[in-house]
Amino acid sequence: MHMNTSEPDGAGLRPLSARSVVLSLLLGAHPPELPVKDLVRLVEPFGVGGSTLRAALSRMVAAGDLVRTDAVYGLSDRLLARRRRQDDAVHPGTRAWTGDWEMAVITATGRGPAERAELRTRLTVLRLAELREGVWLRPANLVRPLPDDLCSVGRTYTARPDEPAHELAGRLWPLEAWAATARSLRARVVRVDRPADRLTAFAAVVRHLLTDPVLPPALLPADWPGAALREAYADYRRDLAVSLGLAGTGPCPP
Repeated sequence: MHMNTSEPDGAGLRPLSARSVVLSLLLGAHPPELPVKDLVRLVEPFGVGGSTLRAALSRMVAAGDLVRTDAVYGLSDRLLARRRRQDDAVHPGTRAWTGDWEMAVITATGRGPAERAELRTRLTVLRLAELREGVWLRPANLVRPLPDDLCSVGRTYTARPDEPAHELAGRLWPLEAWAATARSLRARVVRVDRPADRLTAFAAVVRHLLTDPVLPPALLPADWPGAALREAYADYRRDLAVSLGLAGTGPCPP
C-alpha cells in the first residue's frame, strides 16, 4: 500500500482551530495539564481569545478529549496515547538491521468494513506496508514488538524475502515523494515567523513524520531528509517551550 505523500508545496497546512491550539500546548506540556488562567495567556499569541477558548474547552471535555479538575485541564487517556505516538515520530527507536523483515499475514475472515479499516490503520501506525492484500511487512529495524493481539486476526513471522531489499522497499513506500514533501515542509517552516503560522506548519511536519517508514539507512535514497525534519521539529518544540514558559520539551503540534 502506498502512502499519499506527494502533496504540493503547502499541502496539509490546515488552519488551526482553538481546539488544535489547546491540544498542541497540552500535548507538549509535562505534565500534560494546565490551569485555565495559563491557557488564556498561552493561546493569545495564536489568535485565540478568552471566550473562544472557554467554549472550546467545554466542547473538548464533553467529547472526551480533556478531563477537568477544578480549573485545571488535562489530556484524556486517549490523547495521552496520541502524545506517545507523536514522541515516537520524533525519536523512533531503531536498531542495527540484520536483513530480517517483520511480516504480518491477516487470516481472519468475516470482519466488517469498519473493523478492516481499523486494522489497516493499526498496521500503518506500526509502519508496516501492504505487499498484497492481507500481507504486511517491513524491515525489522524498529525497537518495538508487534502487538500480541495481532494473533487474533492473523500470524506474525520473521522473513527474508527473495526480492532485493532495496527494490522491495521502493515498491512498498513512495520514498522519493515522501522526501520531496519533507523538503518542502522544511523550507516552509524556515520562511514563516508568525506563531500561528509556525504552529500550523509544524502540525503538518508531525503528520508527515508519522508516515515516515523509518527504514534502515541502506534502503533509503541518498540525502534522505527524515533526520533533518525531526531535528527541525525538536528545535521548534524547545524554542516554543522557552518562549511560552512551559516545562518539558515544548508543545507538540496536533
